[in-house]
Amino acid sequence: MTMSRTEVITSVERRRRWSRDEKKRLVATSLEAGVAASEVACSAGIHVSQLFRWRKDLCGGSDAGTSQLVPVAMCRLKAAPPVMETPPPLGRRRRKSGTIKIEFGGGRHVRVDADLNVDALRRGLSARRSKQRQNAARPANSGNC
Repeated sequence: MTMSRTEVITSVERRRRWSRDEKKRLVATSLEAGVAASEVACSAGIHVSQLFRWRKDLCGGSDAGTSQLVPVAMCRLKAAPPVMETPPPLGRRRRKSGTIKIEFGGGRHVRVDADLNVDALRRGLSARRSKQRQNAARPANSGNC
């Protein structure tokens, strides 16, 4: 049976003292595959920047647990023909063809130029929707997390 240590803070000073073993345990947990550093920090009651500082101190400045080398293939590309840009006519400025405002609710919106690539906008909005679904599926945290 393992007993966890509980620390009661009774003074005005809110600084905690973390042993080297506790720091190592939290850093090791944050380096596990599929674990978010912010969740580890939140569960320990520390700011995520403190956890990253401990990572840097304990891992020698590099994030060895998550960095990987990947193979790279080099290939020759045919040179593209030079693109000739025509200067804008003198005395007249190009007018914008229009701006579109997309509202998401909750006071959030995005403005896009009419020259926007529609496929890029579609991918961005799709990524935003999937991120919202992930956030909605998470349980509500208490405190600053």
